Amino acid sequence: MKKRWISLFVENDIGVLARISGLFSGKSYNLNSLTVGTTEDTTISRMTISLTSDDKTFEQIKKQLNRSVEVIKVVDFMDTAIHMKELMFVKIHGCSEHDMMKLSYMKEIFQAKMIDYAPSMALLESVQTEAGNNDLLKLLESDFSGRIEVVRGGSVAIEAISFSER
Repeated sequence: MKKRWISLFVENDIGVLARISGLFSGKSYNLNSLTVGTTEDTTISRMTISLTSDDKTFEQIKKQLNRSVEVIKVVDFMDTAIHMKELMFVKIHGCSEHDMMKLSYMKEIFQAKMIDYAPSMALLESVQTEAGNNDLLKLLESDFSGRIEVVRGGSVAIEAISFSER
């Protein structure tokens, strides 16, 4: 079982997202994340899907997606250099002055932003790889256990121009 990413170019029509996600649930495939948005062509949307599967199942998924009428193109990111980021918001409750100083250091180290705050609360925004956000979250959970609220968006990805990224 490996973590895998694919990108789909699909028709930007009502119900397409439901049909694509229904294809996964109908076959009992579990998605780790799914993001979708319009492209430079407003008639086409791009989906970035993350899932965990074995090689055989992943090939079946790609074949089923290619057969779907609404799917224009399937891009397998497994052997492609890509740029990928995930958006994460973390709200930290019950902060002391010392906690705010610790958060200030953490946000610098992890290149996060403090986008909102109150005397006893802070809201961080992190746009990192999934692994980078996991690392930040692990540190925040260890220092602020029981006082955090997390919202994560799925990853978005695009093929790299050079071969040095992954």
